Amino acid sequence: MTAVDVKSAAAPRKVGDRPAKRPPRWRRAVTGWAFATPFTALFLVFMALPVVASLAMSVTDLRSTDLRNPLAVNFVGLDNYARLFGDELFVRSAVNTLVFVVVGVPLTMVLALGAASALNSGLIRFRALFRVGFYLPVVTSIVAIAVVWRFLLDPEAGLVNNLLRLVGVDGPAWLGDTSTALPSLIVMAAWRNFGFLMVIFLAGLQGIPQHLYEAATLDGAGRWQQFRNVTVPLLRPTLLFGAVVTGIGFLQVFEEPFVMTQGGPLSSTLSVSYHIYNQFGFGNYGYAAAASYVLFVAIVALSVLQFRLLGERD
Repeated sequence: MTAVDVKSAAAPRKVGDRPAKRPPRWRRAVTGWAFATPFTALFLVFMALPVVASLAMSVTDLRSTDLRNPLAVNFVGLDNYARLFGDELFVRSAVNTLVFVVVGVPLTMVLALGAASALNSGLIRFRALFRVGFYLPVVTSIVAIAVVWRFLLDPEAGLVNNLLRLVGVDGPAWLGDTSTALPSLIVMAAWRNFGFLMVIFLAGLQGIPQHLYEAATLDGAGRWQQFRNVTVPLLRPTLLFGAVVTGIGFLQVFEEPFVMTQGGPLSSTLSVSYHIYNQFGFGNYGYAAAASYVLFVAIVALSVLQFRLLGERD
């Protein structure tokens, strides 16, 4: 430090050189809320208010015919919720959705983890090309995918049955048979969604230190033992994220049955979301709102269960 610098540092500051005072806390709060007001207003009008209104709607007998005369709406308490579990169609849709989740989520995760492990092993060439190919269905319109799969599974002209005929097998009516319609939708949904989880799992695998595998190899651990004792424990947070996201999406399945089967045959592919959509279309607003909240509770329960199974353990 030169003599000039010492002199300038030791010189007293002038009044004008004092740092500016921070504005009062209330003024900063007002400024912050002023910037947040557009989002807050949109959230209240288009999110919070409809949620509260639908909850109130679920305890009334509101129908489309009551819109002209709102005073005719009656408070029915939990009657709509009690009706749900006595409705065979809702119970059937709930069972279909449960099967879709119980089978579809593990299948999607296994496919995604297998593809991610293969791409992470370094044994596959053109890995970037495979990653793009696997991920492409995720960014493709679900309606377009459903239409293509509907043609693929056509019993007469579909590619799947034509390939089966080459080996002397008569394929079934995949989407027209009650025993194969729901499994067909599950396979299609798993194929469409595993690319997203593959990217997530691949990132998780690449974050595992390589020296842990080297140490396990020196201890005599094989590939399966390394996967079970090294990969899975360190990948647990990533697996949890994938399970929760996929489970929530599969519980709300709607587009696949809507485009491919219209809930048939004989309601074998009717989902809870599709059933709610139909009830709103029929004008049963209170009943449909109650079904929506039952689905919401199911999503929360599934997420809690997944956190218990895959969350961090003491």
